[in-house]
Formats: sequence, structure tokens, C-alpha cells
Amino acid sequence: MDVLCIACKGKGLCGKSCWILSKFRETAPKPTLHFKGLSAPEIFVGRVGYPYVNSGILAPSENDNVSNFPTAEEWSKNNFSVENILRLRGQLIYGRGSSHIRAPSRLKQVTQELTLSSRPVSTEFFLKKIPATQFTSDSVFSPMTNPAPIKKVILEDNPYVEKKVDYLTSDYNVKSTTALIELYDSNIKLDHLQKLLSIGLLGVKVARRMVPTRWSITATDDIISKKLIDEIRYFPQINEITLLSGNFVGNYIYILLLPGNFSFEALESWIPGGVYAPTEEGYTEQCNNSENPITQDHEDFFGRKDYASNVTGGYYAMRLPVSEYLHKIKRQATVLVFREIRPEYYAPLGVGIVREATKRAVLSNPQKFESLQKAIDFIETNLITKKGRIAEVSWILKNYGKQKSLREFF
Repeated sequence: MDVLCIACKGKGLCGKSCWILSKFRETAPKPTLHFKGLSAPEIFVGRVGYPYVNSGILAPSENDNVSNFPTAEEWSKNNFSVENILRLRGQLIYGRGSSHIRAPSRLKQVTQELTLSSRPVSTEFFLKKIPATQFTSDSVFSPMTNPAPIKKVILEDNPYVEKKVDYLTSDYNVKSTTALIELYDSNIKLDHLQKLLSIGLLGVKVARRMVPTRWSITATDDIISKKLIDEIRYFPQINEITLLSGNFVGNYIYILLLPGNFSFEALESWIPGGVYAPTEEGYTEQCNNSENPITQDHEDFFGRKDYASNVTGGYYAMRLPVSEYLHKIKRQATVLVFREIRPEYYAPLGVGIVREATKRAVLSNPQKFESLQKAIDFIETNLITKKGRIAEVSWILKNYGKQKSLREFF
């Protein structure tokens, strides 16, 4: 994939047949204006034209088994390949309509009823036009395929709603942040929380509105990890240099935990030929010494006050599993997370992939090191990224051990 692919997303700007779009065409549903399918439930709220946005429901028109694999969590559990995920996404039809983020509508009402459910719901769709064979990709949300304007949608089953979800979505006096944390503590799945926030089912009554899916995903990761970090700051520090590692569909994650107060840094290295990275030829033209770019964001003990604009949604997707791990072991640490995106990750599948790769890392067997340099050397021997690049870019490595703690003065 080259730079033009990123801008094109199947529009045919290069004049050639799109090889990613062809993956969707192979499994595209039959053209139809009326169908029934199981929605996972899966909903999507766009951001173009905000506050007037497209929103709607995704469902397969034929193969209902697709509804069992709607999230990155299921993809990871089943160890799906990129091609397998593209095949599943290509079978979905996205029935959508335009509305104001606060205005009531029949489609919005049905979508909210569907979103409340924690189980797939049989849904009947009536479309205005035949679905277009298109796809929209993004670094945050999963690929969107086969859009069509929706005429009417009917839920054929009663949604199964968890008691806690019913209680908090019916309470118009609870802030969305408080509701998200309480639902998370009640073991409601993260993907479900993101959808509840996106479709406007959480928060005080006057503030409720639809939130674009890409915003709700990052907001949920951010809110929950902040809550965990607020507690982690009071835990004792780890006493050994520890490395955790894991990978999923070409996303290789290395988590370095260092003794010290909590701080967090995320680095992303884009290997030529992978998604959002030019080919080797493109790098020769754009980058000196053909060095692959590394993006970086960080926060110190007191946290961030602005958005992680370099690593973007991946920053919060990596921070959440790390926060869950530290909270579970009741320790704080100085954390450096390095993500290497390799050529096998050739199509963007959403930030959930990053979260799941990080989860695999925190579930791995910890490796201990006597020194920081030995840990860095070990990481670099397993990377494609040029040696020395981590130290060049990392804020943590440049500052670790240089700032005195309060204990040193007593």
C-alpha cells in the first residue's frame, strides 16, 4: 500500500483495480432492497457534516454467522487473519440515514433500542437504493462496507438488555463519564460501552446526543484508563525491569515497565509496505536513509491535558490494557510501549486491533532484565526498525533516572 491508497480508499484514483476493494467484492452481498439479518448489534455514527451526520446499522443479508464476529475482541480470540476479517466485513450492509445529533427520528429510536442489546437481534431492512460496493477505512473504526440509504428498519426480536445497562441509560441525572465507569466496573464489554456513548444513551438528559463512532471509541478508552491511573498512582512501584510482548495481524507490541512513578509513552514504527506506510521506493524519496517514521506521544505522572495528536487513537487503545494490567497487579511503573506495524497489516482494521495486540502482550509471560540497556537491546533484536531509533525518539529513555524523587531528599 502506498500514499495514494491512503487518500483513495477504493475511489480508483490510480486508474487500476483496487486490490483491497477486490477483497470486499469477493464476498459482497447480493444486490437487494429488502433483507433480514442479525445485527451484532453493530451501529455506526459518522462525523462528516457534524452536527448533521450519517448514522445507521450494519448487518449481513445472508450469512448470519457474521454477526458472531463483530469486534476485534472476537477476531483476536479466533486468531483471524487480515484477509479473514476483510471477508467478514465485506458481507455487511450499512443501512444509514442523515439526522441531527440531538434530533429524534425513527431510525435513531430503533438504533438506540438495538444498541441496548448485548446479544444479536434479528432485524428487517428496507432500503431506498441498492447498496454500493464501497468501503471506508480508518485507523480508529472497523472498515465500513456496502452503504445504502435506509427507508425503514424493524427489530423482529426484543433486545436483551442487561439490568445495569437498563438502569443507567434510564437515569437522566448521571453524567456519561460516571455511567461509563460504573458499567465498566459491572463487566459490560468495552465495545458495548462505546456504542452506548456513540448513539446518545448516556449522560444527563440535556447533554445527550449522538457522538461520532471514532470519537466515542477513543473517549471510552481514555475515560476508563484515566480512572484506573488515578488509583495506580497510589500503588507501590515495581522493583524489576519487566518486558511484556505480543502481536496480532502484523501489530507487534513491546511493553517496557521500569521502576518509578507512573508515566506513559507510546511509540509507533511504520515499516515500509504496511498500512499507512509508503513502499520502500516512497521512503527513498521522502525520508533520509530510508528510515521508517516513528510517531510518539507521552504523559508524565500528572497526565495529559491535550489529545495525543501523533499516535492518536492508538495511544489510548494501548494505555487501557496497560492500565488494567498495573491495576490488577497493584503496582505503578514508568511505561514505554513500542508498536511496530509490519507489512502483513496491509489494510486498516480499526484501533481495536491495537488494543487486542496490547492485551496479548499483557497476558504474556513477563521477562526480567538486569539493566535498561539489556532490555532495549533485546527489543531491538526482535524489530525490523533500525537499532538506536527508540532511544532517538523516546521521551522516557531521555529522561529516565534524571529526575530526583522526593524520597531522595529525606
